[in-house]
Amino acid sequence: MSRVAKNPVSLPSGVALSRNGADVTIKGPKGELAHRVHELVDIEQDGNVLRIVATDDSTLANALSGTTRALVQNMVTGVTKGFERRLTIVGVGYRAAVQGHKLNLTLGFSHPVVYDIPAGITIETPSQTEIVIKGADKQRVGQVAAEVRGYRPPEPYKGKGVRYSDEVVVKKEAKKK
Repeated sequence: MSRVAKNPVSLPSGVALSRNGADVTIKGPKGELAHRVHELVDIEQDGNVLRIVATDDSTLANALSGTTRALVQNMVTGVTKGFERRLTIVGVGYRAAVQGHKLNLTLGFSHPVVYDIPAGITIETPSQTEIVIKGADKQRVGQVAAEVRGYRPPEPYKGKGVRYSDEVVVKKEAKKK
């Protein structure tokens, strides 16, 4: 059995789990998330504790049980606490602002970059050079952060661009004659 799948997932108060065949839906104060469980994996509920069990002894079922346990734990964390990703903008004249359901980015191009904020995601800009992306779905929060960073990734010579707040950009030395 997978080492990850051996750990149970506990459901805090205010979180409800509903199952419809292979579909699992978890509802909480921050939203509702759904996931389709693979046929080689089964979820056993005992009160407020979930156990992820492989239905046979195959290597694939073992791997999928650990993956499913991690996904279910992330769903529970997402509907209770939520996830957030912070981005920092470095560069003279580079800035970000939220207007309605759009994120306006000025990143040194001849035109402003407008990013449509997807449903279930909230974006805040505490300052012109900080972006905070929040949501219940860990994968979507990370995907939105990667898309925003992708407009102008940090370049290695001056470090200008959009970077994760915990990202370290190693600067290169300029060419010498």
